[in-house]
Amino acid sequence: MVRLILVLTFWLFSTVIYPTPLVIKFNHVVAQDTPKGKAALKFKELAEKYTDGTVVVEVYPNSQLFKDREELEALQMGVIHMAAPSVSKFGPMGIRDFEIFDLPYLFPDVETVHKVTDGKIGARLFKKLDKKGLRGLAFWDNGFKHFSANRPLRKLKDFQGLKMRIQSSKVLEATMRRLRTMPQVMAFSEVYTALQQGVVDGTENPISNLYTQKMHEVQKYLTLSHHGYLVYAVVTNKKFWDNLDPNIRNKLERAIVDATAYEREIARAENMAALEAVRKSGKTEIYELPSEEKEVWRKRLIPVHKKFAEKIGKENLNDVYELLSNIQ
Repeated sequence: MVRLILVLTFWLFSTVIYPTPLVIKFNHVVAQDTPKGKAALKFKELAEKYTDGTVVVEVYPNSQLFKDREELEALQMGVIHMAAPSVSKFGPMGIRDFEIFDLPYLFPDVETVHKVTDGKIGARLFKKLDKKGLRGLAFWDNGFKHFSANRPLRKLKDFQGLKMRIQSSKVLEATMRRLRTMPQVMAFSEVYTALQQGVVDGTENPISNLYTQKMHEVQKYLTLSHHGYLVYAVVTNKKFWDNLDPNIRNKLERAIVDATAYEREIARAENMAALEAVRKSGKTEIYELPSEEKEVWRKRLIPVHKKFAEKIGKENLNDVYELLSNIQ
């Protein structure tokens, strides 16, 4: 927070003009070799190419500028111009609708996720950002989340009493409490050290995040539970975006579309490669949750849907249920 205040003070007393080339600062909190990290670099490459160097994109990975809780505030202030937070981050801002993606065992596959993000539900969610001074540009994938801990997680009883790191999300908190754990909200950049020092016992992550942050080195057990899907929203400062030259904005939108296609193409492959790397490391025992046990877990967690239906929006949830019924 001190770092954010210092940066904001400098920014407020500086003359804000759009230079040539126009510099776009893109902050994110994960490693460069994750799907999001690679997609941010792809956007940089394409934006600079499509604008013939009129735009220069500076990408700051691994919370180099701002951590989880700071980056959206910095984006609203115009200190940075783009970010790609997990959609859970919008809940603490008062936009609980995005927490639909945190509901356990809602999405059976990535195709269903895309039908939600790319359709009327996704458009409805992005519209909610306008009142916060943000503009939604695209949804990016990471992958299905899995549980890790320093003891095996094979039955529901195995979760009892564990301190589990989560993002700031009431849905994730309720999910962890249904599992009889003690949820701990913590910035992503702090998780490795917290696991190493025993401040928390476990966490939930897509495999690519687990591996690139070296969490497998401090987590003895990984259960492939596929209990949730991690979605990112690429967002920009609305005032900044609206004030861009229309020609430049169109070219940047094209770069976003192409970078999104690239990101979705590599996301699954990156997670599969990360899983194999974790397996080869020999540091973490990997357990594939059997379908019968997964159904037990699903039944335990499904009440979370009903608990938060009003807060995240019944219209959105009913639309997802309708989509699922049509698929089945």
